[in-house]
Amino acid sequence: MVQLLLQLPSFLASLVIVVVLAQLLFPGMGWVGGLLWLVSGAMAFHRPTERALARHLLNLRHPTPRELSRLEPLWRAVTARTGVEGRAYELWIEDSDHLNALAAAGHIVGVTRFSLEQLSDGQLAAVLAHELGHHVRGHAWSSLLGQWYAVPGRLAWAVVRKLIRLVTVIGHGRMGFWAAVLFLVAGTAVLLVALEYWFVTLTLAAAPYLLAAVTRRAEVRADHHAAAAGFGPMLAEVLHMMQAADRESGPVTASALSGCGRTAAMGTRTPARGRAQGILGRLLSTHPDYHTRLHHLAPYLKQR
Repeated sequence: MVQLLLQLPSFLASLVIVVVLAQLLFPGMGWVGGLLWLVSGAMAFHRPTERALARHLLNLRHPTPRELSRLEPLWRAVTARTGVEGRAYELWIEDSDHLNALAAAGHIVGVTRFSLEQLSDGQLAAVLAHELGHHVRGHAWSSLLGQWYAVPGRLAWAVVRKLIRLVTVIGHGRMGFWAAVLFLVAGTAVLLVALEYWFVTLTLAAAPYLLAAVTRRAEVRADHHAAAAGFGPMLAEVLHMMQAADRESGPVTASALSGCGRTAAMGTRTPARGRAQGILGRLLSTHPDYHTRLHHLAPYLKQR
């Protein structure tokens, strides 16, 4: 819920944009467009939509019979131990050579092919328990809704940036009639977005850091969910494996989906070119470092 609250300014700005566009296209029907857009969030929990999201945006596939024969017993054991109805969720596979897993939308749990092939039964169960923790605690659906409702605002800002760049390029030459028109349109668009985003700009510098902190906290809580169910030692083994892999090859991650809930993943890897450095990089990281996660798991390991 905190994650949704942090994205409330972006949501409200997006709502204004949708209503204004609907009003321009269909005079007198702006409120209908806004209402339809609000209702569209429910599609995140529509099973066919979730499957399309998993297949086309997250690049997941259904498990083969052989893969399912290994996953299903582990999944049943995990959900039985945590008191969750396992049939409410769907298991998917990502064809990736990285050790990772994810919880997406309302009912999607995915693991990479590498995880399925390389992890022991106990380790794979711990990973599944971690992803189930994201679902049980609402991390997956809140992330998806927050990102979905921010899309109109992000698209509007992207259009404004392109208009500004276009006007700048034209302005380097002769400022003719069309350049002046474009400048006027871009200026109006900038003013409109600025007015709608005035409350966003007040927290623009802090919002990414706050969202990253909330996401890191969600990872720790998902770890706790798995550890409380008795999977702490196995989860620690997986984290040690991921730490060793990162030391050997450097953090290279499963492609993070910017708008569809992949934030609730076992581990996030950032391409080297876009990796932030130093303390700012750590503050913007969506996952705690391995030392922090293992530290929080330590009490569960001492209970062995």
